[in-house]
Amino acid sequence: MSGRLSGKYALITAAGAGIGHATALAFAKEGAKVLATDINADALASLAAEHSSITTRTLDVTQPEQIQKLVGDSAPFDVLFNCAGYVHAGTILDTDDASWRRSFAINVDSMFHLCKAVLPSMLERSKGSIINMSSVASSIKGVPNRFAYTATKAAVIGLTRSIAADYVTRGVRCNAICPGTVKTPSLGDRVRALAGDEDTNWRSFVQRQPMGRLGEPEEIAALALYLASDESSFTTGTVHIVDGGWSN
Repeated sequence: MSGRLSGKYALITAAGAGIGHATALAFAKEGAKVLATDINADALASLAAEHSSITTRTLDVTQPEQIQKLVGDSAPFDVLFNCAGYVHAGTILDTDDASWRRSFAINVDSMFHLCKAVLPSMLERSKGSIINMSSVASSIKGVPNRFAYTATKAAVIGLTRSIAADYVTRGVRCNAICPGTVKTPSLGDRVRALAGDEDTNWRSFVQRQPMGRLGEPEEIAALALYLASDESSFTTGTVHIVDGGWSN
């Protein structure tokens, strides 16, 4: 199948739902062979049924040994999309040690281990694109009650820029995507967990968006597709904000 990613092999985390799911489909439709991973086996089974170019494997991104085994069992990857993430709600005073550690384990440590695992084969072939999911809630913008999340996503930006600088002359690119509020199943779970009326809670999320709507997973997937493709071959170390103007 021809397409913008024809001949490329992509590894995607958190592909069972939301942005990861939309990106797996977008990559496959553009000719990539996709290894979609998630901790939720049922979600992966549903995804695999949607496109023949997608294979799946369960993965807990907080377990480095699982990451090493997956990469060791696979052909070299041309693209890595680190999409797995966790949103802890609260200020610094609401954040206990366990929540702080979990936030970093999922949002930052997983990217460290995955990037470190795929980089050697990318460097051997002098080609590769790493895409890391950050957020406008990071070094870009302070958001109330997102202390641990914001700290981790700021770390992702630093991680991304460091990898880009280290390997800029060796054919490997690394970029970050910073979405605003996107209508995903995980956001729905957080909305339903809030006190008060669910419809009112949804409206509060929408009202803070200058465009008057939430982002769609497919809109973020479109940017990931560009960064994975050779169209972005002169792009590395960048932080791409996709937030409907929220951070302006």
